[in-house]
Amino acid sequence: MAEWSNAAVLKTAVGESSPGVRIPPPPPLIVNQFYIQLLVWVVAVGVAFAILWKNGYLARLSAYVSETRDELRKCTWPTRDELLQSTLLIAVVMGSLGVFTMAVDFVVLYLVKKLV
Repeated sequence: MAEWSNAAVLKTAVGESSPGVRIPPPPPLIVNQFYIQLLVWVVAVGVAFAILWKNGYLARLSAYVSETRDELRKCTWPTRDELLQSTLLIAVVMGSLGVFTMAVDFVVLYLVKKLV
């Protein structure tokens, strides 16, 4: 870092760098590249939005979402207690199914070992 500072002082005083003194390259233009990429994405999304709007897909999507919300309001949703009971029942059934599968596997493994 001191070398670069010396180079900057020498370059300012002399107008050019001395031999053997390294001057760091300018930093890359990452900020400009970021804004260019952002602009490209914004334009692409804008064009896609315009095409969807022109062809009526956005109106259809809006109608679909509205109809879906209306249908979901007609549904009967379980209460919290019913949901907890159902969840507990499923957990018990899955646990017992796992134990049953392990038991059958051990029995079959034991029989195969006895046969071989």
